[in-house]
Amino acid sequence: MGSPDERRRSDRARTAILTAAAEAVAEVGYAKTSIEGIAARAGVGKQTIYRWWPSKGAVVLDALVTEQPESEWPDTGDLAADLRLVLRATTAEFADEATSATLRAVMIDMQQDAALSDQVMTRMLGPQLAATKRRLEAAQRAGQVADGIDLDVAVEVIFGPVYHRWILRTHPFDEAYADALTELAVRALGPG
Repeated sequence: MGSPDERRRSDRARTAILTAAAEAVAEVGYAKTSIEGIAARAGVGKQTIYRWWPSKGAVVLDALVTEQPESEWPDTGDLAADLRLVLRATTAEFADEATSATLRAVMIDMQQDAALSDQVMTRMLGPQLAATKRRLEAAQRAGQVADGIDLDVAVEVIFGPVYHRWILRTHPFDEAYADALTELAVRALGPG
Protein backbone atom coordinates (compact mmCIF):
# COMPACT_ATOMS: atom_id res chain seq x y z
CA MET A 1 0.00 0.00 0.00
CA GLY A 2 1.39 3.39 -0.97
CA SER A 3 2.07 6.20 1.42
CA PRO A 4 -0.03 9.39 1.40
CA ASP A 5 2.85 11.20 -0.33
CA GLU A 6 2.63 8.80 -3.29
CA ARG A 7 -1.11 9.43 -3.55
CA ARG A 8 -0.61 13.22 -3.56
CA ARG A 9 2.16 12.88 -6.13
CA SER A 10 -0.12 10.72 -8.26
CA ASP A 11 -2.98 13.24 -8.00
CA ARG A 12 -0.63 16.11 -8.89
CA ALA A 13 0.70 14.19 -11.91
CA ARG A 14 -2.84 13.37 -13.08
CA THR A 15 -3.93 17.00 -12.76
CA ALA A 16 -0.79 18.19 -14.56
CA ILE A 17 -1.43 15.73 -17.41
CA LEU A 18 -5.06 16.82 -17.85
CA THR A 19 -4.06 20.48 -17.76
CA ALA A 20 -1.25 19.84 -20.27
CA ALA A 21 -3.62 17.97 -22.59
CA ALA A 22 -6.17 20.79 -22.54
CA GLU A 23 -3.48 23.43 -23.10
CA ALA A 24 -1.83 21.49 -25.93
CA VAL A 25 -5.09 20.99 -27.78
CA ALA A 26 -5.96 24.68 -27.35
CA GLU A 27 -2.55 25.82 -28.59
CA VAL A 28 -1.65 23.40 -31.39
CA GLY A 29 -4.89 21.55 -32.09
CA TYR A 30 -5.85 17.95 -31.55
CA ALA A 31 -4.06 16.54 -34.60
CA LYS A 32 -0.70 17.99 -33.55
CA THR A 33 -1.09 17.07 -29.90
CA SER A 34 0.82 13.93 -28.98
CA ILE A 35 1.27 11.81 -25.88
CA GLU A 36 4.95 12.83 -25.92
CA GLY A 37 4.01 16.51 -26.04
CA ILE A 38 1.50 16.15 -23.23
CA ALA A 39 4.08 14.29 -21.12
CA ALA A 40 6.69 16.98 -21.71
CA ARG A 41 4.27 19.76 -20.76
CA ALA A 42 3.16 17.88 -17.65
CA GLY A 43 6.71 17.01 -16.59
CA VAL A 44 6.04 13.27 -16.55
CA GLY A 45 7.17 10.30 -18.61
CA LYS A 46 4.84 9.08 -21.32
CA GLN A 47 4.66 5.73 -19.53
CA THR A 48 2.86 7.59 -16.71
CA ILE A 49 0.20 8.68 -19.19
CA TYR A 50 -0.17 5.20 -20.64
CA ARG A 51 -0.59 3.82 -17.12
CA TRP A 52 -3.87 5.76 -16.84
CA TRP A 53 -5.02 6.25 -20.44
CA PRO A 54 -4.80 3.95 -23.46
CA SER A 55 -4.77 6.73 -26.09
CA LYS A 56 -4.52 10.42 -26.79
CA GLY A 57 -8.29 10.53 -27.30
CA ALA A 58 -8.85 9.12 -23.82
CA VAL A 59 -6.60 11.75 -22.20
CA VAL A 60 -8.26 14.58 -24.12
CA LEU A 61 -11.71 13.23 -23.25
CA ASP A 62 -10.78 13.25 -19.56
CA ALA A 63 -9.57 16.84 -19.91
CA LEU A 64 -12.85 17.81 -21.60
CA VAL A 65 -14.97 16.05 -18.99
CA THR A 66 -12.97 17.66 -16.19
CA GLU A 67 -13.71 21.12 -17.63
CA GLN A 68 -17.36 20.31 -18.33
CA PRO A 69 -19.93 21.40 -15.75
CA GLU A 70 -22.25 18.84 -14.17
CA SER A 71 -24.99 17.75 -16.56
CA GLU A 72 -28.17 19.11 -15.09
CA TRP A 73 -30.96 21.13 -16.62
CA PRO A 74 -32.53 24.19 -15.11
CA ASP A 75 -36.13 23.64 -14.04
CA THR A 76 -37.98 26.92 -13.76
CA GLY A 77 -41.27 25.18 -14.49
CA ASP A 78 -41.25 26.65 -18.00
CA LEU A 79 -39.95 24.05 -20.47
CA ALA A 80 -39.60 26.57 -23.31
CA ALA A 81 -37.47 28.93 -21.20
CA ASP A 82 -35.29 26.09 -19.91
CA LEU A 83 -34.88 24.55 -23.36
CA ARG A 84 -33.96 27.92 -24.86
CA LEU A 85 -31.29 28.43 -22.19
CA VAL A 86 -29.76 24.98 -22.77
CA LEU A 87 -29.88 25.19 -26.57
CA ARG A 88 -28.32 28.66 -26.56
CA ALA A 89 -25.47 27.35 -24.38
CA THR A 90 -25.08 24.26 -26.57
CA THR A 91 -24.96 26.22 -29.82
CA ALA A 92 -22.48 28.68 -28.28
CA GLU A 93 -20.22 25.77 -27.30
CA PHE A 94 -20.40 24.28 -30.79
CA ALA A 95 -19.73 27.71 -32.32
CA ASP A 96 -16.49 28.05 -30.34
CA GLU A 97 -13.80 27.05 -32.85
CA ALA A 98 -11.31 25.60 -30.37
CA THR A 99 -13.89 23.50 -28.53
CA SER A 100 -15.51 22.46 -31.79
CA ALA A 101 -12.21 21.37 -33.33
CA THR A 102 -11.38 19.23 -30.32
CA LEU A 103 -14.84 17.65 -30.23
CA ARG A 104 -14.68 16.90 -33.95
CA ALA A 105 -11.31 15.20 -33.58
CA VAL A 106 -12.50 13.09 -30.64
CA MET A 107 -15.62 12.14 -32.62
CA ILE A 108 -13.41 11.03 -35.53
CA ASP A 109 -11.22 8.94 -33.22
CA MET A 110 -14.36 7.39 -31.74
CA GLN A 111 -15.17 5.83 -35.11
CA GLN A 112 -12.03 3.68 -34.92
CA ASP A 113 -11.77 3.23 -31.15
CA ALA A 114 -14.70 1.39 -29.55
CA ALA A 115 -13.37 1.95 -26.02
CA LEU A 116 -13.14 5.71 -26.61
CA SER A 117 -16.64 5.68 -28.12
CA ASP A 118 -17.98 3.93 -25.02
CA GLN A 119 -16.24 6.47 -22.78
CA VAL A 120 -17.64 9.44 -24.71
CA MET A 121 -21.13 7.99 -24.45
CA THR A 122 -20.79 7.05 -20.79
CA ARG A 123 -18.99 10.11 -19.48
CA MET A 124 -19.91 12.99 -21.80
CA LEU A 125 -22.99 12.46 -23.95
CA GLY A 126 -24.82 9.98 -21.74
CA PRO A 127 -25.09 12.27 -18.70
CA GLN A 128 -26.30 15.16 -20.91
CA LEU A 129 -28.93 13.02 -22.60
CA ALA A 130 -30.08 11.57 -19.26
CA ALA A 131 -30.41 15.06 -17.76
CA THR A 132 -32.46 16.13 -20.78
CA LYS A 133 -34.75 13.15 -20.40
CA ARG A 134 -35.25 13.90 -16.68
CA ARG A 135 -36.25 17.48 -17.54
CA LEU A 136 -38.69 16.21 -20.18
CA GLU A 137 -40.18 13.76 -17.65
CA ALA A 138 -40.80 16.67 -15.27
CA ALA A 139 -42.36 18.67 -18.12
CA GLN A 140 -44.53 15.70 -19.01
CA ARG A 141 -45.77 15.43 -15.41
CA ALA A 142 -46.52 19.18 -15.52
CA GLY A 143 -48.56 18.77 -18.73
CA GLN A 144 -46.06 20.60 -20.96
CA VAL A 145 -45.11 17.46 -22.92
CA ALA A 146 -47.76 15.17 -24.37
CA ASP A 147 -48.35 11.81 -22.73
CA GLY A 148 -47.19 8.80 -24.69
CA ILE A 149 -44.22 10.50 -26.35
CA ASP A 150 -41.07 8.38 -26.41
CA LEU A 151 -38.80 10.66 -24.41
CA ASP A 152 -35.61 9.02 -25.70
CA VAL A 153 -36.68 9.98 -29.23
CA ALA A 154 -37.68 13.43 -27.95
CA VAL A 155 -34.14 13.97 -26.69
CA GLU A 156 -32.88 13.14 -30.19
CA VAL A 157 -35.41 15.58 -31.68
CA ILE A 158 -33.94 18.32 -29.50
CA PHE A 159 -30.22 17.70 -30.06
CA GLY A 160 -30.17 15.89 -33.41
CA PRO A 161 -30.52 19.07 -35.47
CA VAL A 162 -27.65 20.70 -33.56
CA TYR A 163 -25.31 17.79 -34.29
CA HIS A 164 -26.49 17.66 -37.91
CA ARG A 165 -25.74 21.34 -38.46
CA TRP A 166 -22.42 21.02 -36.64
CA ILE A 167 -21.26 18.00 -38.63
CA LEU A 168 -22.20 19.50 -42.00
CA ARG A 169 -20.95 23.00 -41.13
CA THR A 170 -23.76 24.39 -43.25
CA HIS A 171 -25.04 27.19 -41.06
CA PRO A 172 -23.76 29.32 -38.23
CA PHE A 173 -24.74 28.66 -34.65
CA ASP A 174 -26.37 31.60 -32.97
CA GLU A 175 -29.16 32.46 -30.56
CA ALA A 176 -31.66 32.87 -33.38
CA TYR A 177 -31.06 29.24 -34.41
CA ALA A 178 -31.32 28.04 -30.80
CA ASP A 179 -34.57 29.98 -30.37
CA ALA A 180 -36.07 28.62 -33.61
CA LEU A 181 -35.14 25.08 -32.59
CA THR A 182 -36.66 25.65 -29.15
CA GLU A 183 -39.94 26.85 -30.64
CA LEU A 184 -40.14 23.88 -32.99
CA ALA A 185 -39.32 21.34 -30.25
CA VAL A 186 -41.84 22.80 -27.81
CA ARG A 187 -44.57 22.69 -30.48
CA ALA A 188 -43.65 19.13 -31.50
CA LEU A 189 -43.57 17.81 -27.93
CA GLY A 190 -46.43 19.81 -26.45
CA PRO A 191 -49.88 18.44 -25.70
CA GLY A 192 -52.50 18.87 -28.40
